[in-house]
Amino acid sequence: MIEDFFQGYKGASLEVLKKYGVRVWGQVEVNTTRGLFSGTVLPRAENDDDQHIVLKMNTGYNVGINIATLLSMKETGYKKAQYKILEKEFPFTAGLPRVKLFGTGGTIASRLDYRTGAVIPAFSPGELYGTVPELAEICNLETEKIFAIFSENMGPKQYITLAQAIAREVESGIDGIVIGHGTDTIQHTASALTFMCQNLPVPVVLVGSQRSSDRPSSDAALNLMYAMKAAGTSDIAEVMVCMFGPTSDEYGLLHKGTRVRKMHSSYRSTFRTIGDIPIAMVNRYKVTPIHKTYNKRRSDKSLRLLPYFSDEVTMLYYYPGIRPDTLDALIDAGYRGVIFVGTGLGHVNKDLYPAIERAHSKGVHMFMTLQTIWGYANMFVYDTGRDLMAKGIVPVGNMLPETAWVKLSWVLGQTNDPEEVKRLMLSPVNDEITPREPYSGYLVYQGGIPEVETFVKEVHK
Repeated sequence: MIEDFFQGYKGASLEVLKKYGVRVWGQVEVNTTRGLFSGTVLPRAENDDDQHIVLKMNTGYNVGINIATLLSMKETGYKKAQYKILEKEFPFTAGLPRVKLFGTGGTIASRLDYRTGAVIPAFSPGELYGTVPELAEICNLETEKIFAIFSENMGPKQYITLAQAIAREVESGIDGIVIGHGTDTIQHTASALTFMCQNLPVPVVLVGSQRSSDRPSSDAALNLMYAMKAAGTSDIAEVMVCMFGPTSDEYGLLHKGTRVRKMHSSYRSTFRTIGDIPIAMVNRYKVTPIHKTYNKRRSDKSLRLLPYFSDEVTMLYYYPGIRPDTLDALIDAGYRGVIFVGTGLGHVNKDLYPAIERAHSKGVHMFMTLQTIWGYANMFVYDTGRDLMAKGIVPVGNMLPETAWVKLSWVLGQTNDPEEVKRLMLSPVNDEITPREPYSGYLVYQGGIPEVETFVKEVHK
């Protein structure tokens, strides 16, 4: 009985529920020193404290009430919630494009596990249709659940599996592919698939959400609709990331897989194309290209599949005073490739020089990217840069650090020849290095400045 009615509550909070005759899943009115609250009592996570009662408000948001503030509490109803969403078979509509949805997990396919208080990968692709029936107006959807993991658990094995699955679907004649993916490492997977699946004839769109499907502000449904529209009808045959453009619900943006980066931990408009502009804007009804050039959709069913990846590559983020034994430890651990994330135009301190020379003598492939994110590694300007190049470090233009790590891993999965590694790293596959950045490729406005505040408040939010 206690397990059924008081799930997760213990100690003082359990005694409070018993005192007022309130059960988990009971609808309650709570009077506190901070005001009146009404909602449904939720289970507590098993590792949480015993000083709070958690309510799901009528707005859909959860609030924790400290029992020390309680004045009274009354149960007004009881209905145990069912959070399982039934899968629905996707209907077929003649004339709509065929789109394949690969499920991998992440917030776009998740629900809250009240046992632990964590958001867990739980919705299958079929359940996603049960959640977003509007998808049936956009495409004929076929689904396959490949993984059920958060994006921090994605890695080389998953990249290769996805690349092979994409090739299989392309060869079957699919019109477009969508990959549901957690946002934390979606940029890494997008880069890996760009290198592994070249010369695509159809769009491959990675999509996620910043807020889980049980939240009123969730961006999952709209992001899915935008991604399906892009995959099914767009003429952009590239690996792309589709996420919110502004923080509002107006439209999504399609970002090139090698130039996209997550820039905020929780904003719905977290993704930015770095050093360029997005490929296109998208809503439920149309895709509007804004980039002048991109790879176009074709009618054939072929691509160049290169599913290679080495796990002997690492990134070294430079900081003042870094000790050479940091790099020495990587060399001794057997790493064959190092992506430096250097300061300014591509610099590290002189204390690292002996370790860099040692790495070079052992055949370690070393490349330089920038902490500034925007801009180019230009190591000809200062003596430090010239010294580092003489010791074997190669600058990779405006390649993003994460993209450079992925690309070197992909390259070393194919060859260890120094000249071939360098050639492949410096030969762009899909704009991971660009000749120049457009004037609008770097826009970072500082809040608090009068003209910026006017723009934010009056022009666009």
